[in-house]
Order: sequence, then structure tokens, then C-alpha cells
Amino acid sequence: MAAENGSSSSADETSTVTVTGTRTVAPAKSRCALATFDLPYITFYYNQKLLLYRAAAAGPLDFPDAVARMTAALADALRVFNPLAGRIRQDADGALAVEGDEGAEVLEAEAQGVAVDDLARGDCDEEAQRVMQRLVPYTGVMNLEGLRRPLLAVQFTKLKDGLAVGCAFNHAVLDGTSTWHFMSYWAELSRTGGGKEASSQQLPPQPIHERSLARSVRVRLDLPESAEAHEKTDPNGPKKALVARVFSFPEPSVARIKAAANAALPPGAKPFSTFQSLGAHIWRAVSRARGLGPADITAFAVFADCRARLDPPLPPAYFGNLIQAVFTGVPAGMLLGGPPELAAGLLQKAIDDHDAAAVTRRLEEYEAAPKLFHYSDAGPNCVAVGSSPRFKVYDVDFGFGRPERVRSGGNNKFDGMVYLYPGRGGEGGIDVELALQPEPMQRLEKDADFLLLSA
Repeated sequence: MAAENGSSSSADETSTVTVTGTRTVAPAKSRCALATFDLPYITFYYNQKLLLYRAAAAGPLDFPDAVARMTAALADALRVFNPLAGRIRQDADGALAVEGDEGAEVLEAEAQGVAVDDLARGDCDEEAQRVMQRLVPYTGVMNLEGLRRPLLAVQFTKLKDGLAVGCAFNHAVLDGTSTWHFMSYWAELSRTGGGKEASSQQLPPQPIHERSLARSVRVRLDLPESAEAHEKTDPNGPKKALVARVFSFPEPSVARIKAAANAALPPGAKPFSTFQSLGAHIWRAVSRARGLGPADITAFAVFADCRARLDPPLPPAYFGNLIQAVFTGVPAGMLLGGPPELAAGLLQKAIDDHDAAAVTRRLEEYEAAPKLFHYSDAGPNCVAVGSSPRFKVYDVDFGFGRPERVRSGGNNKFDGMVYLYPGRGGEGGIDVELALQPEPMQRLEKDADFLLLSA
């Protein structure tokens, strides 16, 4: 600043400002470290879900308009569920995290001449099964591909009289509870237009992204170069051909199965849940269909949600994987020779015993010796249950009604894998989506006891 008399002040000579550096500052990109709960699923495959919607009775569905609306809502949902918009990164220490905001992949397709009813039936023929596989992206893509691919891919397919929404989620980033949390949030934004109508009362709760709430230990993983390289390390060889079927049990059938499991319990005994009763029913039937010998060990695994098991517990809105496989095993002769309550009791005990201490022990064991899993690690005679009939999958309304049918894609369907969904009609019915080798499946489809055809 000049002095009043026009001469320079002595301060001018000592207050020269020199720029010593320059840089651009941008908002920090989101980063979400993968917890120990997430890591076992890096060598599973993208979790695929397919939702089928019928056009409204008022007229054909405007496919371009529907896709535009759902895509706009997807962009808004990804701002809230931001890990799904990133990529998996591995740092110099081998630890994994989700970083960035590159976004999800969206595909559009048309299935000429294919009607909703061709795909929505439980007894779809082989051609319909093949069509359904083409409605969901990322078939055969392992979760470790999340280092190079989007963590979410969505395919909108125009059907003759409706719309198919196929989604592929990277299973190293989220479990079933978080999947359907996201789907419900996205659908509500689409249905209401994302404006003032999408009030905080209508929208599901905001996701909780702080994974250190579950576990903050950094684990080094030595990842294979590709899915093919990992599969070659399976000591049990290549996968066998499987057949997938859906068996629908209406509420009266579910009640009958549960009553049979609980019929002989002594007074004061803890009753078996619907899941334990139906799980025992499936386990016994699959073991019969496989023709197991009396000494053959058969295992049952349930991917249990650990949110309520932790100490302190975490809310359902925790976003990520918070599941662990809980196993129990028994000789097939004992399983099939005993009453239904024996199998249900084994499941009940295994589930009840998996408390906070057991969860922590499992995490510590993995951290001490990290492993890249194969499906065959579950054993040759395993029945494993994923998904849950408690998920409100038929409430996912994007603006044109409830889905006609919700199904899984072909990924993560190994021999004995079961997905449970609520029946579309509600009221306690359950759909059992099951993958088996061809000959056992043929026997199961004729098993009157399993199908409850006997008096």
C-alpha cells in the first residue's frame, strides 16, 4: 500500500509475497476398507438377482421411459450407497478397500417374444432357464474382478409384456441384507421420482458405511491373477454340471413341515423356527436324493447374519458383509434314520451356539491364516442356504407394481446351494431355489415326502 506522501513505506520492502507452490484441491473420494467379514467372498462370484415385472393392465410398458427413470434413480441411490460406485483397490501391504466413484455399469437389452409368464413359473423349461441367465449380467465373473470392473452391473431387458431387471453385485462388498436395503432404497427413489415425495419417512434408513464398527484389522491377501487361475488350484477339480429348480411351499405346507418338526418336543423345550424346520426338511430330502450311504457325512451350512450376534450388536443398516457360514454335520444314516426333530435340533444348536465369542473366534482364525476359498471346501455332501424368506423382495416397486417373480442368477450355485425367498403371495409361503446334479434332482422331483404329496 502506498504511503500518503507518495513514497514507499519501509513495510513494502519487507512484505513481499512470493508464491511457492500451487495445486488443485478436490473433494476426497470415498474410501471404504474391506473388513475381515468381507474378505472370504473375494473368490466367490458376483451375486446375481433377477426381478420380473409385468406391464400394467392399462397398456404396454414404456421401456425407454422406465429405463430413463430407473437409471436416474440409480445415480441418486449410488450417491448414498457410494461403495457400489467404486472399485476394489489393493494397497502395498496387500489390504483391500473400495475407492473411487467410477460408477456402475448399465446395460439395455430386448428379449423378443419372451413373456413374463415364460420366466415366472417355478417349473421353467431348459430354454427358459437359458433365457433367464442372459437377463443378468456378469455370469461367471469372480468378485476379485472388482479390481477392474464395476462393483454393480444392472441390465434392463424389454420383455413382450414387461421388464426384467437383472443385477450383479460384487459379493465382497455386501451381503443379502445390504443388497435388499439398496434395492428398496433405489426402487423408492424411482417410484417417487426422488423428489419431495421421497420423504425420509418413506425411504429406508441411510446405510452405515463405517466398517471398523465390525472389524478394523488389516489383512493381507495374496490374490490370484484371474478366476481361472484360482479355479485351477481347486483340489477337487472342475465344477460338475448342475440343474436348478424352484420348489414352492405355500403357507399350509410350511406350517405342516414346522408342526412335524415340533410334534415330539418335550414340554418346555425351545421350539424349532420355520427356518430350522424347513432346513431340516430340505437337508433330509437332498440326502435321500443323493443316495448317501449310512456312514457318509453330510453337512448343512447356513450363511448367518451376524449383526445381532456381535457385542455390541450392529443395526440392519450396516452396509457390507456381516455373515458367516455356520456348519453342522452328521452321518447320513443318523440323519435319515432319525425323526425330523433330530435334524432340526442339529440346526438349532449350531445356530444358537454361534454367539459373539464364536463370531470373533472365526474372524481371528481367518486373520491368522487368510484363505481363498473354493466351493468344494464345503464338502461333497453339503446343503448350504443363502438368502432369507425374511427379505421383502416383493416390495421392490420401481413404479409399476410388485415383481411377478424374484430369482437368483447362475453364479454361486454349487451342488447343494439353496436360496430361500418369500412366496409372492406372502402369508408365509416360501420358494426354495435349489441346485443339484442332474440325477439327484430327478429323484428329488419325484420325492413325495419332500413335496408333501403323501397323506
